[in-house]
Amino acid sequence: MFKYNFRSGLTCFILILFLFASCVNKDNQEKLIPADVVDNPISADNKTDIGNLPVLSFEKVEHDFGKIKNGDVVSFGFKFTNTGKSDLIISKVSTSCGCTASDYPKDPVKPGKNGLITLTFKSEGRTGTQNKMATVISNTQPNSKVLKIKALVLD
Repeated sequence: MFKYNFRSGLTCFILILFLFASCVNKDNQEKLIPADVVDNPISADNKTDIGNLPVLSFEKVEHDFGKIKNGDVVSFGFKFTNTGKSDLIISKVSTSCGCTASDYPKDPVKPGKNGLITLTFKSEGRTGTQNKMATVISNTQPNSKVLKIKALVLD
């Protein structure tokens, strides 16, 4: 007759748990950025050297689409330059609403090089004055910058 051993059952369960936990789908992993590209000079001892950081310089940070019709999809590209001394990394662009989407460079932007952050506004189901924002998160100091778009949506 089979006799159950609690200790061996627990050991088997833990082994199975580790096997499942160690399975990683490499296709869904995010692209990793090399550590030598990211430099954070802000430290707890207040010895701050921000002179070598990237600088995110936009040509403009606000855009007005003017009057558009309900249902129109409009886009604007905010041009920027890395005017700093090291690679600029944009980690995320968060929009204020689901009606606004963003596209931005995923690779580091070298000093002196240009880039484009495109915001797309979908006016479906919206009327009146619309003010939307997108927050750009990067390895600059400060680490966020706000871009604004607006439109007057007509019926």
